[in-house]
Amino acid sequence: MRYYTAGESHGQGLVAIVEDVPAGLKISEEQINVDLARRQAGYGRGGRMKIEHDMVQVISGVRFGRTIGSPVAMLVANRDWANWTDRMAPFGEPSLDLVREVTPRPGHADLVGALKTNTDDCRNILERSSARTTAPRVAAAGIAREFLADLGVEIFSYVTGIGSTVMREDDPFMNASRYTPLEIETSEVRCPDAEASEAMKREIDRAIKDKDSLGGTFRVIVRGLLPGVGGYAVPTERLTSTIGGALFSIPAIKGVEFGMGFEAARKPGSQVHDPILLDRAKAEFTRAS
Repeated sequence: MRYYTAGESHGQGLVAIVEDVPAGLKISEEQINVDLARRQAGYGRGGRMKIEHDMVQVISGVRFGRTIGSPVAMLVANRDWANWTDRMAPFGEPSLDLVREVTPRPGHADLVGALKTNTDDCRNILERSSARTTAPRVAAAGIAREFLADLGVEIFSYVTGIGSTVMREDDPFMNASRYTPLEIETSEVRCPDAEASEAMKREIDRAIKDKDSLGGTFRVIVRGLLPGVGGYAVPTERLTSTIGGALFSIPAIKGVEFGMGFEAARKPGSQVHDPILLDRAKAEFTRAS
């Protein structure tokens, strides 16, 4: 499957189109809306989240709750469009008092985008290079989640650090198997460690008081995935290449690790490469640790 998105942060809405969706896949509009709500939640989120209440509208590709084999098109409307109609109108002439965005923000695509397209209004850039454009991605991912769930693949994530506060994990691979969705979902910062969650909230409060902002780290766990997905002969078909490219396409993402990640560079090979064993009783491959 492939997906495309369109729409601006303060335009009428955001659209996602998912191609090559197999026919007969059961789709839950309610589950997609739950994921959209999760995207908007979180301690210390910005004011835009108080305006929007994202709900998906499936436009095509689904009939009576199941896909029919054609592209699935979905719309997430922007409530804030009502306040931006004059400034973001698709047609007509701009008003004489139109406010242009002429100060590019650091850490954003404003400057390079304006230079690339030869515009004197950063609004043309920031409307598309915006965290708001992750909303249609979540909707598109809902189709993939349903498909993977049918195959017994489970995907979940949790926050491991915000600012200088980091959750301690002796062995994240073993710890992840013990975390429950309830521990993650009930945390305002989506961290399964209660003590770390409170420390993260305090750090966010300090940043808000100082009129500053914070970054963070999170871990994504996939369970039940069969070996052999992706390819090894062509670089762009490697699973890590595909996933890494998808993650880096989110503007805020500046680093991605798989497994031990950069920690592998600080250890000898004997502590990095996990020996492969054969469990003859179960007729399957296992790892030594």
